[in-house]
Amino acid sequence: MFSFEVKAKCPTTRARVGCFTTPHGVVATPRFMPVGTLGTVKGLTTDQLLETQAQMILSNTFHLHLQPGENVVAEAGGIHKFMSWDGPILTDSGGFQVFSLAGLNQISDKGVVFRSPRDGREINLTPEAAIEIQMKLGADVVMAFDQCPPYRANENDVREASKRTHEWLQRCVKAHSREDQALFGIIQGGCFPHLREESAKFVAGFDLPGIAIGGVSVGEPQSEMHQVVRQLAPLLPDDRPRYLMGIGTLPEMAVAVANGIDLFDCVLPTRLGRHGTALVGGERWNLRNARFRNDHTPLDSSCRCKACRRHTRAYLHHLIRNEELLGLTLLSIHNLTHLIRFTSSMASAILDGCFSEDFAPWHRASPAHYTW
Repeated sequence: MFSFEVKAKCPTTRARVGCFTTPHGVVATPRFMPVGTLGTVKGLTTDQLLETQAQMILSNTFHLHLQPGENVVAEAGGIHKFMSWDGPILTDSGGFQVFSLAGLNQISDKGVVFRSPRDGREINLTPEAAIEIQMKLGADVVMAFDQCPPYRANENDVREASKRTHEWLQRCVKAHSREDQALFGIIQGGCFPHLREESAKFVAGFDLPGIAIGGVSVGEPQSEMHQVVRQLAPLLPDDRPRYLMGIGTLPEMAVAVANGIDLFDCVLPTRLGRHGTALVGGERWNLRNARFRNDHTPLDSSCRCKACRRHTRAYLHHLIRNEELLGLTLLSIHNLTHLIRFTSSMASAILDGCFSEDFAPWHRASPAHYTW
């Protein structure tokens, strides 16, 4: 039910174009994946989501477990039917919440005990429980339960987190039994090269359908994240998709693609949209600013999203200044389209043999501004 085929490679970088086949469709890589934490990409209908050219989206195990509960989703026929999305879906395991909700949990080798941020009740999330929840949710791709240490963690703490992640992966593999789901392992190791190498070799040894690089975008400098990606990509199987978790800016994705990464996700585009900010030409524009009040040109003349085709900067400024929900929705649609277009343009450049020339500025330690 799952396969990954490399269609083309850049001869001077590790960039590649791939085709990831799942039970709910094909994902053309490299690709940005919108985040729908609670079974919805905030503010967008699934029809609007399709207009952004999204192919695969993410939902979150921990938050869906809290509300409405995996049993409700299973009764509806699984997450695809529950949210009326026919394309591929990936569910995170809840491992990131081990990091983001550090003040509400206790970690042991057995698993993680959380205090619910909703009502304070105790939630015991083990590797087996994370897999059971994800099997009931029914996503195409499910993630192994892992421990994501903070950037400032010392080497001993990161080593312990990696060891625990590896032990939990073994338990996840044993607990997972759905043949219509692909289980991805997650590499940890912080910014310690030897721990990253150990983790990459351990996870790759399970011969899983895909591998993710976790523990990035947790406060580290961008240069250190780039170094992790450069180090790990050559250690990973060439015939499996490589997923860099939590990344969604143009320079980060371009550097990662140049080093062989295929899939990305991030809450940034919709979060910015909900705060009145648009992504245009690699920049962030605050549509509340007075300079847009009398600007009757499209937000981005090169973009074919609904916001840019039908509305002007002045109208979007008006909506945002008046806190109209339509403005937040239109900017979210545009921002998602912006990132998906960018990954698609990289794929086209790889196929056309011009990736190195067109995206060379992004491949340097300090990416230059590049208008595409």
